[in-house]
Amino acid sequence: MKAVMITFNQAYYETILGIMDRNNIKGFTYWENVQGRGSHTGEPHYGSHAWPTMNSAIYTVIEDQKVPRFLELLQKLDKQTEALGLRAFVTNVEQTI
Repeated sequence: MKAVMITFNQAYYETILGIMDRNNIKGFTYWENVQGRGSHTGEPHYGSHAWPTMNSAIYTVIEDQKVPRFLELLQKLDKQTEALGLRAFVTNVEQTI
């Protein structure tokens, strides 16, 4: 099993859920308002007057074989509108209950 943490501009939420649904990725945890700065450009997403955009995050645990396709689809989405920002991070899940 792998854990996939996705941070993304809030505009992507419905699209990411659609990708997950079409690829039978069911369980996840969602954080609606996440603040931070982009790793490539450093552009802030603070939800403030000066930096009004906000990010969200999804954490999901999926089977190893689903990860490559899921990342491919997320990367394709990111490439379509790179200015919005989307990142995904994959880690091993050692144990779960």
